[in-house]
Amino acid sequence: MLHAAINAGRSTVLQKRDEFTEGGALSIRRDRQIKVHSIFLFVLALSHAVSGYAEQDEKAKVFKFNIPAEDMASALIAFSETTDMQLIYPAALVKNIKAKALSGSYKPEQALQKILANSNIVYRYGEHGTISLVEAPKEAVSSSSDVTTLKPMTVIGKAGYDDNDPYNPNYNRTNSSLATKTDTPIMLTPASIQVVPKAVMNDQQNINILDSLNRNVSGVSARTGSNLGYDNFIIRGFSTSLVGGAYRNGLLRPSNYYEPANIEQLEVLKGPAAALYGRIEPGGMVNITTKKPLKTPYYALQQQFGSYDLYRTSVDATGPIDDAKTLLYRFNATYLDKGSFRDLNNSDRVFIAPTLSWRPNDKFEANAELEYKHDTVFNETGVPVLNGANRPVNLPSNRSLEDSAAHQSKLDNILVGFDWTFHFNDDWKLTNRFLWEDWQSDQLIVSPLSLQANNRTLNRTLSYGRRAFETYTTNLDLAGKFDLLGVKHDILVGGDFYDNLWPGDALFQGATAAVPTIDIYNPVYGRVSQAALDRLPQNNFRVRHDQWFGAYFQDQITLWDKLHVLGGGRYDWSLNGTTTSAVSVQQAKNNFSDVETQNFSPRVGLLYQPWTWVSVYGNYTQSFNGNPGLSATGAQFDPQIGEQFEAGFKTEFFDQRLSTSMAFYHLTKSNTLTPDPNNRLFSVAIGEARSQGLEVDIKGQVTEQFNLITTYAYTDTRITKDNTGNVGNKLVNVPEHQASLWGTYQFTERFKVGLGEVLVGSRQGDAANTFQLPGYARTDAMAAYTLPVGKTRLTTQLNINNLLNKDYFSDSSSGGRVSVLLGEPISVMGSLKLEY
Repeated sequence: MLHAAINAGRSTVLQKRDEFTEGGALSIRRDRQIKVHSIFLFVLALSHAVSGYAEQDEKAKVFKFNIPAEDMASALIAFSETTDMQLIYPAALVKNIKAKALSGSYKPEQALQKILANSNIVYRYGEHGTISLVEAPKEAVSSSSDVTTLKPMTVIGKAGYDDNDPYNPNYNRTNSSLATKTDTPIMLTPASIQVVPKAVMNDQQNINILDSLNRNVSGVSARTGSNLGYDNFIIRGFSTSLVGGAYRNGLLRPSNYYEPANIEQLEVLKGPAAALYGRIEPGGMVNITTKKPLKTPYYALQQQFGSYDLYRTSVDATGPIDDAKTLLYRFNATYLDKGSFRDLNNSDRVFIAPTLSWRPNDKFEANAELEYKHDTVFNETGVPVLNGANRPVNLPSNRSLEDSAAHQSKLDNILVGFDWTFHFNDDWKLTNRFLWEDWQSDQLIVSPLSLQANNRTLNRTLSYGRRAFETYTTNLDLAGKFDLLGVKHDILVGGDFYDNLWPGDALFQGATAAVPTIDIYNPVYGRVSQAALDRLPQNNFRVRHDQWFGAYFQDQITLWDKLHVLGGGRYDWSLNGTTTSAVSVQQAKNNFSDVETQNFSPRVGLLYQPWTWVSVYGNYTQSFNGNPGLSATGAQFDPQIGEQFEAGFKTEFFDQRLSTSMAFYHLTKSNTLTPDPNNRLFSVAIGEARSQGLEVDIKGQVTEQFNLITTYAYTDTRITKDNTGNVGNKLVNVPEHQASLWGTYQFTERFKVGLGEVLVGSRQGDAANTFQLPGYARTDAMAAYTLPVGKTRLTTQLNINNLLNKDYFSDSSSGGRVSVLLGEPISVMGSLKLEY
């Protein structure tokens, strides 16, 4: 017989439907037609058009659950009584299965995922709000004599995917722990948070995180090149800098190139984040969430090949090691061999990342990770700006102004990380994370220095030698939930420690006969001799140390289930310093001194959710960063301070499949160093810059077949205080207007196409605003076909970037008048991916 969960206040068993087919299959069809008008006015029009529907959508509500760890049938009945949602499943499906305990406030989909977490049961949405439960694989098995065994059920409708499911095609994510370090829905967090899941990166075939952020998040420009030995990000006008590059699972990871093979999703928190993360630039932060082992086995082999001799092979394998599924593994690996549209430029990469998870019971979980990466890279420096001109020189796009391809930098890094979480009960848990990394670089960079007055002879300089650093970082968080006098509190208390030591870089730096000038219109290569480089005396020795400890607290207060108040702060003790010597590393160590900074960073936020589909919020946040430098009096400088006021709203439609957000902000960075007007050898901390603007992000599933991402950012930046004559100028490489559009349409179960556009306005090329980089529009496209091959599936995919072959200057440009990077011409990437 067909077992049905019970509606709230009733115990009526649902009857079998007439829609059984001859094979005993139940077919539930759900048709929805949605017309979308005027993308530019999408947020307001969509809110008006579907507000009535969204108010009635039970699946978007938040319910309070208190279900103990009991048999699955009782837990599902309790779920139905709480949510008034119908569940349809064979009785044998839940026999002798124990459900996880569930306590707290959740949306129905989140609650059902947690109840079913330890089972082999999946759910599908049917018509009239019903949910069908089926076993994976699809057969429903019964061992009870008084229960009718059903044949396999075919359900047509929306599949319920876990966020970490490799087959999850959804572009939208409803939860992120980045802003609060707690499992709080984005709709209930008074901050601007954007998530780029793996499904987006796969559809766009992004093989670096820079493209994933530039194309899919408003107000973000990710960049590299121009002598940057790491991926860097400009968020709301401010660069994240070397120290505040990207976070990995919530822990700061300094300079590096990031490999996407082990990335589950990218998260961006806009605005100052010091209240939880310490020293950081005020624009925001990027967090990389890595892939975790899964209980369900999954294997994937992908071969990519593209323009300019690009070949990339990647492997992903995961599953349980023991029968009880308490010990799980995951293994990711990549080999990349990549050329470039620029002459002499090629690179390669070897990357491996094994991970183990141990989950002996419902209370404890531990994860251990290892990453090894070897890169061979050629530093791209682009083209110079002509003297007296406000645009870069017009040269053939393939022309390189470096030297022989044999001269490349080699980077090696090893990373070890682990984390564990212990649940005292359903409301309180303790989490510890740890990361250690060793990074070394054999550096060889030929860089432009200046363009001579004849506008054709380029002076060049050299950086040659070894650099290295070692990083330790860890944190400990205690999170809990309780009710006090009818008011719900989610609290967080924690602390973290970060230590990054560069024990002694040893380089040769400076213009020399070993790096002769080059004629930009008639270049001659091969003039840099490796033997001559090896004879160069090292003349630049550097010691650097960054260290801080912080303690933080946070309380999320919920009143009347609609008003959410966030308050908290953090106190930091920070030490940082850099010393250089032209003689030796030892002399640099002897001369080393660091600067101590102490600072309190507050944070408050308010969010009101009148209906489950819309939230209105505002926040005030601060950030700080170190301020090393020399003052005429010898006094220590106060830290750089970021201060932001932000207001906005968020919406969710179509069973949380489509989300929108709009944010208005005013952000100021003060106490930056500028030259002392009385003595240019010293500095004064009077510099200030501000950024203000509007950001719009829409992402998710418009219909069952149509996925959409569209973004827009208006960013108005100005230097407001300065001693170098730049007051009133715009910040470098920050467009005033920036937008993107990307959509895919699933024509059939097997065939999908996608089309997108990236639009970037004009940008200033240097702080003096002496030249501009013109705006551009770039068109991208894709097509994919999936073919079942036995128990596996084979996906063939083709992506074309810059479809119309437009000339443009890259968002990565940051090298001033001597180094402007060119955007890639039309390029093609193909892929064969086998999954099982």
